[in-house]
Amino acid sequence: MTDHTPGTELPEDRAPKRVIGTPSPASGTSLLGREEQAGEAAVPGVHPPDEKKARRAERIAALCFFITFLSGIGFIASYVAFQVNTVDNTAVSNLALGGTLTLALLGLAVGIVVWVRGVMPKYNLVQERHPMRSDAETRSYVGETFLQGAQESGITKRPLLRRTLLAAAAPLGLAPLVLLKDLGPLPETKLRHTVWSPEHNGGKELRLVVEGSGQPIRAADFNSPGGLLSVVPEGYEHDLTALAKATLILINLRPEEIKSGTNKNWMHNGIVAYSKICTHVGCPAALYEQTTHHILCPCHQSTFDATDGAKVIFGPAARPLPQLPIGVDSEGYLVAKGDFAVPVGPSFWERGDAEAEVRNQGRTS
Repeated sequence: MTDHTPGTELPEDRAPKRVIGTPSPASGTSLLGREEQAGEAAVPGVHPPDEKKARRAERIAALCFFITFLSGIGFIASYVAFQVNTVDNTAVSNLALGGTLTLALLGLAVGIVVWVRGVMPKYNLVQERHPMRSDAETRSYVGETFLQGAQESGITKRPLLRRTLLAAAAPLGLAPLVLLKDLGPLPETKLRHTVWSPEHNGGKELRLVVEGSGQPIRAADFNSPGGLLSVVPEGYEHDLTALAKATLILINLRPEEIKSGTNKNWMHNGIVAYSKICTHVGCPAALYEQTTHHILCPCHQSTFDATDGAKVIFGPAARPLPQLPIGVDSEGYLVAKGDFAVPVGPSFWERGDAEAEVRNQGRTS
């Protein structure tokens, strides 16, 4: 026994400062800082796990969480590293993003399942009917049950599980923030111009080439009325950004079938070129009925009359498919004589384009 003089204070025990967020040393197995009684009393209907098996399950769950952590980092790295400017690059990007995200979610799911089945105790419970209103005693019971469940889950006394789970969740939480990049920027006036414009190519008129094969088209070889081709600008066959606005459908019409809505000065020997991008929501309008000369968008059944300037005759589209002025070069190949007179694609793009142009004019005036 140690004597001390009355009226004097004993020196406080020296102890390292506790890191914020960790249980206090006095209650090392408490989640919310409350002290627990020494030892775990046996509870009827509760079967605690075998400690040896629980430790093995802990290591397996921690490994799964670590795999999720690496896969989450890989997902973010793949999104930054793999570009989508070509078809092949897009396939590689989709494979990398899909593979890493699948592995991350699978590792997280397997880790949690192993944790629950191998670390937490098993229960035999009987649910009793009770009043809907909760009294003070019930609320107290819920709090105690929560603390008991937190203790039994092992999250407080098994730091390896807790730390690897937090590490696994961190990259997955950052992934949506990285994907926000795809929400912008706004197109502004970019949709008013495509690569078909000779000014975009130093005054050079681009040839029309068959989509897929890249073969240029002679007007003399495309002389069967009722025929249709899907064409793209030469030199941009693999540029997805350019093709999103510049892909065309080429149709050969008989002279007597052409109506006033079609600009005949932009045709060549009955051949007319329309934008392939539906003016409703941007789907490819590539279905064609030779007997009626109707262009059909398969997404929402918008229908356009190819003989009358591709005006809308059915469906939700609000305006015709834009027509491209075409002609032939010195070798007889079809070329674009200029750009579209109006923006391609959905009408809401055009409205956003017009509003952006008004704002830009207001800044310069």
